[in-house]
This record gives sequence, C-alpha cells and structure tokens, in this order.
Amino acid sequence: MLSGRRLDLLDPTPMDIEIEDIAHGLAFVARWNGQTHGDYAYSVAEHSLLVETLFARIAPTAGPKWRLAALLHDAPEYVIGDMISPVKAAIGSDYGHLDTRLTAAIHIRFGLPAQLPTEIKKQIKRADRISAWMEATRIAGFSETEANRFFGRPNPALMDGLDILLRPPVETRKAYTARYLTLISEL
Repeated sequence: MLSGRRLDLLDPTPMDIEIEDIAHGLAFVARWNGQTHGDYAYSVAEHSLLVETLFARIAPTAGPKWRLAALLHDAPEYVIGDMISPVKAAIGSDYGHLDTRLTAAIHIRFGLPAQLPTEIKKQIKRADRISAWMEATRIAGFSETEANRFFGRPNPALMDGLDILLRPPVETRKAYTARYLTLISEL
C-alpha cells in the first residue's frame, strides 16, 4: 500500500489497514467498470459518500458508528476492485470469502463489529441500492424502468437534493478522508 503497509489479502489483519490507503484506492476505482457519462469516472469513494448520506436519511437516529459502517461498506474494493454482480457470481464463493475477511479486518480496525447487526446491514444495503438506482439513471444510461427492475423504485424523498458528483480522484479522496475524520471525531 502507499502507506507502506503490506496487506495479506488471504489473511488480512486490522493493523495493516489505513484509512489513507482505503480513501486513495476507492477514489481511483471506477464503478460501472468506467462505463458512465462524464469527464471523470464515478468512483467507489464517491459512491460510498452518497451511500453514507442516504443511510443517514433512512436511519436518522443511527449514530456515527453506523454511519462510519455505511461509509466503509465497499472498503474492501480498495484492494480487490469493484466487480459487477455477474462477475462476482461467476467467481463464486471465493470472492465472497475474500470480501468477508477483508470487511471483518476493516471493521475491527475502525472500531466496528466484524459483522454488522442485521438491521444496520439491511439499511446500508437499501442506501446502496438507492445509490445504484441514481447512478444507473443519471450516468450509466439506464431508463427509470430498467433501474426499477434491477434496483427497485426508490422513495424520491430520500434522494431529494442529492446528485451524482463526478470530480477528480484527488478531490474525492480528500472528501472521503474528511468525512471519515468527522465521523471518527463524533464516536
């Protein structure tokens, strides 16, 4: 990693994980395999910021601990990349095991339980699907009908005033790191 840490993907330890590495990696990983409109790829870091905002609207009484979990929901992708669902399915359970081990190490590193409570996980997944719907219809060329079929029809009130931001990776990395620091300071 750029921090100098050496991360063993098959046996990750919490002490080998740094937020700077996560923020950097996610800011440079494109969602939708880069197949989006705009001058910049839509990064996993930008997506994670949106998911955290949506999660806060879905679960307004959730504290900073769970908002941090929402921000980190795709954190393993800083080293394994963002694969579209059909590819994950083709790879099979090996991908899932790798993702689960990395997620547990990341959670422990930042003071979260290795496995999130079921209700929190469901709420984060709901925010993730709303973000995917927004991305699909605004930058990935899906019609609303197609997006509804794949991601479900979101409540428009949850998306009110939100947009898909396309910005240089360095700006997104700074925004992701700043949001992390704010949430950590609130714990």
